Amino acid sequence: MSPTLAILLVAGAVSASCAIVGTFLVLRRMALLGDAISHAVLPGIVIAFFLTGRRAPLPMVIGAGVLGVLTVFLVEMFHRSGRLKEDASIGVVFPALFSLGVILISRYAAQVDLDLDCVLYGEIAYAPWDLLFVGDASWGPKALWVNTGTLVANALLVGLFYKELKVTTFDPGLAAALGVSPVLIHYLLMSAVSVTVVGAFESVGAILVVAMLVVPPATAYLLTDRLGAMLALGVGFGLASAGGGYALARWWDVSIAGAMATVSGLIFAAALVGSPRYGVVAKLAARRRLGGRLAGQLLLLHLAETAAPAATLQQRFGWSERRLRRTTERLVRRGLVERRNGALALTAAGAAAVARGPGAQLAHPLAEASGELAPSGGLARAQEPADGSV
Repeated sequence: MSPTLAILLVAGAVSASCAIVGTFLVLRRMALLGDAISHAVLPGIVIAFFLTGRRAPLPMVIGAGVLGVLTVFLVEMFHRSGRLKEDASIGVVFPALFSLGVILISRYAAQVDLDLDCVLYGEIAYAPWDLLFVGDASWGPKALWVNTGTLVANALLVGLFYKELKVTTFDPGLAAALGVSPVLIHYLLMSAVSVTVVGAFESVGAILVVAMLVVPPATAYLLTDRLGAMLALGVGFGLASAGGGYALARWWDVSIAGAMATVSGLIFAAALVGSPRYGVVAKLAARRRLGGRLAGQLLLLHLAETAAPAATLQQRFGWSERRLRRTTERLVRRGLVERRNGALALTAAGAAAVARGPGAQLAHPLAEASGELAPSGGLARAQEPADGSV
């Protein structure tokens, strides 16, 4: 296997596995908790190394899983005490645990084979030469086996508990009524996040793994209202970030993991601007259409009282000449307003439109396009369908 292929496979496995669990973190409004776990598992990895004396994947995964669950438990304990909000609880717990891990590494870095820069930033470029040996036989890059195993485990988790993850994400109360334990599913998901993070440590590090957990799912969130599509798009954007990041890193001769995060951010920026329903351009266009409708309605209501010349209307509304002309031309094309003796006046159709009341004139799909989050933290921007969409 060539080094380039090995790096791309490892990067793809890391991105896809992070996107799967990251999708539910984004939907549950727990992206910051993913950041906390990615840092707080560090002492678990270090302690596992000290206990075993080697960098065996299984002990480190167990150590990271224990610390990840401990992080979630401490955050919820402080939050439920009523003295701290959830964000403050996260801000208290994860710096303390992460600092403990950094201290342990700094203190013992000269005696053990743990590198602080590798833990923080990762170096996926070394993955092709860190091989997994079974006896005397080489089975290929260790990172590839670890992250592929993580990807398979996450895929199985979502496949086996898809309905449970979905209902606890969008309506925990309904889940409890149906006999599904939101707490159990929550800790199961957090354990998966912990395992995913430790699997990605040597590839993208504790800091950049946050980008892989959050940014591709957040990008998918802007483009779809269906959970299945969001999972697929999140994985796709993660893979695109991996491939594009590697190409960018080779071109600029920079960190591969950093380039992956950069490309992921660029893809998110493109979706944020160009999303056909929730993008900045779409929102601005919707607001402009609404503004045009409001201006037209105001003009119709005023002309219902009496005809008036354009100069009088411009002065009375405080509009620019261009805005008044644009509004007037639109109403003239629709046959609601006509020019009569140098003034603007309602036509019969315009008078009928005013008589029907302002409600029909003001109806506009802006509220549907605004994309408000459901109170339960789900993806349901309006109302949660029952056909498998979100």
